Amino acid sequence: MFLRSPAFKHKLFFALAFLLTAQLHASSLQDSTRDRQWDLHFQQTVVTQYHPPFNAAYSGPNSLGTAEDIQTSLTTTLFLGGRLWQGAEIYFDPELAGGAGLSGALGVAGFPNGETFRIGNPRPEGYIARLFIKQTFAIGDEYEHRDEDQDQLAGKQPKNYFALTFGKFSMEDYFDDNKYSHDPRTQFLNWGLMSNAAWDYPANTRGYTWGFVAEYVNPDWALRFSSTMVPIDANGDIMDMRIAQSKSETIELQKNFVLGGHKGSARLLGFYTQADMGNYADAVAMATAGNADINQSRELGRSKYGAGLDVQQELADDLGLFFRTSWNDGNNETWMFTEIDETASAGVLLNGTSWGRSDDNVGVAAEVNQISKEHQAYLNDGGYGFMLGDGKLTNEAPEAIAETYYSYRLHDDVWLSADYQFILNPGYNVDRGPVHVFALRAHTEF
Repeated sequence: MFLRSPAFKHKLFFALAFLLTAQLHASSLQDSTRDRQWDLHFQQTVVTQYHPPFNAAYSGPNSLGTAEDIQTSLTTTLFLGGRLWQGAEIYFDPELAGGAGLSGALGVAGFPNGETFRIGNPRPEGYIARLFIKQTFAIGDEYEHRDEDQDQLAGKQPKNYFALTFGKFSMEDYFDDNKYSHDPRTQFLNWGLMSNAAWDYPANTRGYTWGFVAEYVNPDWALRFSSTMVPIDANGDIMDMRIAQSKSETIELQKNFVLGGHKGSARLLGFYTQADMGNYADAVAMATAGNADINQSRELGRSKYGAGLDVQQELADDLGLFFRTSWNDGNNETWMFTEIDETASAGVLLNGTSWGRSDDNVGVAAEVNQISKEHQAYLNDGGYGFMLGDGKLTNEAPEAIAETYYSYRLHDDVWLSADYQFILNPGYNVDRGPVHVFALRAHTEF
């Protein structure tokens, strides 16, 4: 019975992960320049968030609760990689996640914890995060050394190449990347800062999907295209096999440049998704007063499309700037990420070199989110999405969020962060908030 208990399995997972990764990490320090045939990395992130009580004229089932709340989330990931044949690599990432977001990750479109999911059971559960094969074809004979990293084997890498990836992965591994704001495990925690939030990127509840990505990359620019599966239900975990009418395509063009001797890049993204979506206007028209239900208007093959821009620019050796903006048509329901139809965000990241802490970082950023008129009318008619729904929305305004954090390197492989977020008009509702969210984050990786 003891061996079958969930607590014992979780402890065993952590112990094996730590021992295996530490042993491999120690051996890799002996020679970090040679081509590695296989590799293993580990990460664990714990985030505890708290908000004090705040005022609200009314609340609904999908509202952020007004009483003080404290919640903790946990993710633990192993990153295993190996070489198969010339140019081919395979990666396998088992992951364990548990805990919960504030109010069950409801009530705020730009949710304040990118490490939590909309899953009712807070008990840690294991699953396969990634399982994919990547085949790289060199173009030309120029190569450079690639350092080892999570899902990245150390070794010789062509400067100009074409690559195909097949399997299960996160779209954020390839698209909308940003050096200064992309990873909630080490950078900004807010959903609207870790990604271009109006991009309803294809993913299951935990953020992963099945499909393929094709990439052409050279030192000056890159072009990426993907075709992937989407869940059978909005924000669901089971993927839809009716791929003729239920899938998502994403394309991105990246241009690298140098301004004033400092590197920068711009990424222009477009997406087109089909799924069994409901339509906001139809849901309102079909409902009795104050009882709109998006489920009643669903129709297979409905689409959502949009575009996004992602810019990063180094301003100094220890200072960088980022800017994002994105939009989607907002006619049909949000299917996978979060209920945002338009967004803009910007921020800066400062490294601690100038005060003798070169492994520390401090970030300051802000975002403004908005929904379409059709989306607003649906929420005002008593409708609910998978994140929002206060029962009505008569006094609508953009959701505005500011975030700042300090990441302190406590040990070689351990970072502690203090984070604060100010949320104005949560869920686009002037009648609720503002909300102050405080967080502590512990992160280790090796």
